[in-house]
Amino acid sequence: MKHLVIYNHGMDSIPWGEKALALADVAERRGFRFESIDYRPNNDPDWRVSRLLAENLPAHDKLVLVGSSMGAYVATVAAETLNPHGLFLIAPAFYLPGYARDRFAPGTTNIEVFHGWRDDVVPPEHAWRFCREHGARLHLYDADHRLLSILPAMSAAFDRFLAALSVD
Repeated sequence: MKHLVIYNHGMDSIPWGEKALALADVAERRGFRFESIDYRPNNDPDWRVSRLLAENLPAHDKLVLVGSSMGAYVATVAAETLNPHGLFLIAPAFYLPGYARDRFAPGTTNIEVFHGWRDDVVPPEHAWRFCREHGARLHLYDADHRLLSILPAMSAAFDRFLAALSVD
């Protein structure tokens, strides 16, 4: 079986930052191919959605979309078309001014969300609202927007998330 994880970085982030590297390590140990798309040429979230949907993805049996901040928005909107087996979202940039979408149909019910109580970019209430509307699992931590302070806990949860998909 070919399993694929696509990582979508945030607005001011890079494709292979600390989160991507940590999650890639987990994915590869679980037998998933891990790819991170470079969105740095354009900070428009809907341009990024189009870029992901235009990507020639490697053949796969199972797809997991991961996104951080704006990348979580990108992953969630693209999920409506790509129908992944799971969404793993980190400080998702939902319900913000300048984003075209405020209603989502994620294409999967297997959704896990991580957010920080001290997030000063995206209010934690936005993650709670999304999770309530979509029955997603929400993990709230005493952390800021980047969530690097909880990276070990998030990596462990990602490992469990992928392990559960591997037995489906």
